[in-house]
Amino acid sequence: MKPWILSLLALALAVVLTACGTAPATPPEDGLTGTLTIYHAGSLTVPVKELTAAFRQKHPGVRFATESGGSRTVARKVSELGQLADVVMVADYTVIDNLLKPQFATWNIRFARNAMVIAYTDRSKFADEITSDNWYEVLLRDGVVYGHSDPNADPCGYRTLMVWQLAEAYYQVPGLAQRLGDHCPAANVRPKAVELLALLQSGDMDYAFEYLSVAVQHHLHYVTLPPEINLSDPAHAAFYAQAKVELNGAQPGETVVKTGAPILYGLTIPTNAPHPRLAAAFVAFVLGPEGQAILEKLGQPPLKPPLADSPDRLPPQIQPLVRAGE
Repeated sequence: MKPWILSLLALALAVVLTACGTAPATPPEDGLTGTLTIYHAGSLTVPVKELTAAFRQKHPGVRFATESGGSRTVARKVSELGQLADVVMVADYTVIDNLLKPQFATWNIRFARNAMVIAYTDRSKFADEITSDNWYEVLLRDGVVYGHSDPNADPCGYRTLMVWQLAEAYYQVPGLAQRLGDHCPAANVRPKAVELLALLQSGDMDYAFEYLSVAVQHHLHYVTLPPEINLSDPAHAAFYAQAKVELNGAQPGETVVKTGAPILYGLTIPTNAPHPRLAAAFVAFVLGPEGQAILEKLGQPPLKPPLADSPDRLPPQIQPLVRAGE
């Protein structure tokens, strides 16, 4: 075949491939491409959705694979099941310390706060009567159904038990924590707190112990609790510390005791993250002004600045965004 015929065929093939969309794509100017895998607490579902959407607007070459669950559950997927994640974001920063460090994480950043509330709807029994003062009396009435998440899977679950203990001390009602526990059967406990929302909205449950951010994001009514018991205020850290909950440990048969403390969310990039450079860019976005504005809008107050336990181990672009702090 003559050379000029071969050239025409090659040109025609290139035109066809281009028309079919199979020609090589031009790489983005920032060089950020690939799929970023994020494991996150269920209470971060809405913020993560907005954060990833905003990040993609700036970096269209990036895709996201997100998976939510109880914070201890998502951490164990990395540490015990061998699953790979680029970023892990949890509702209790100590989950990273207890279940991922030192093998699967070398640093931990506290980036947001929250508060415990009691969420409900217009359909909830005694919705027109419950207040920040009488909430425990209403919950203990006959026929009232309330629930919480599993303490061994989700920090919101063990924080609920802490709230009950602190309420007993704060209101000086002996046995209150036990009574609240007895009135909340195992059938009312779900693996993660956000799973209780469907039960609230269907009317199968009257009240659920949730984070303030979740109640705000899902447009629920909620009872605010005194700062002495809602785990939101560092000024009451000493009072919170009297609450203690025993949980399953990292190994079968082990147990750990969680002590009441102000709610602080944490994040890290696992040591075996498939895309550490891309993960660092996303974390920097979360901790920067745009990411913090998204968190603030969604009722998830960001720490300003975020606190890092090992700032010297952080990726370079993250280091200027945090302050060292234990």
